Amino acid sequence: MAKLIFINLPVSDLARATAFYQAIGAVKNEQFCDDTASCMVFSDTIHAMLMTHDKYRQFTTKKIADAKTTSQVLLCISADSRAEVDDVVRKAGSAGGVIDPSPQDDYDFMYGRSFEDLDGHLWGVNWMDLEAMVKGADAPLA
Repeated sequence: MAKLIFINLPVSDLARATAFYQAIGAVKNEQFCDDTASCMVFSDTIHAMLMTHDKYRQFTTKKIADAKTTSQVLLCISADSRAEVDDVVRKAGSAGGVIDPSPQDDYDFMYGRSFEDLDGHLWGVNWMDLEAMVKGADAPLA
């Protein structure tokens, strides 16, 4: 069985955060949602659990970082093409996110862009041509 990943993110407005992730293509799994959390499904193996701050505090006694002013983690999700990378980032911008807060990656074998969600969590979206990467493994990146 494939391993699953659940990314737990504290959000300031659950309804707005849920709508944002739906706008970029995640699907809400009602089975794991209530008025304190939304389970957003990116694929069979990748889920983001959006939690109110009160819900998130049930899992840790540590202070919740303000993702707009501090950074603890950079999240990245793969795309099937360069066009899909651009599409996801465009959708993030249209839904109120910040597009391209990080430098873009643009190589023959890899293309990546980024966005911040409404709470400042930083996401990368990357496409890689694994065959081209293997062929060019001995070549320098730049």
